[in-house]
Amino acid sequence: MAPGKASSPQAAGTRSDCVDSTELLRGQKTVEINHNGATYRLQATRLGKLILTK
Repeated sequence: MAPGKASSPQAAGTRSDCVDSTELLRGQKTVEINHNGATYRLQATRLGKLILTK
């Protein structure tokens, strides 16, 4: 990749790989995500924020 070029589609101005949080949470307050052998927890707060913990 050339210097100064964006490394991700979002940085390049496209949003084709953007996933809405409601799709991930599916009506739940928390969801577990497996990534590279580790389990992470994505949690929606009462104020509408997201927290990702390992």
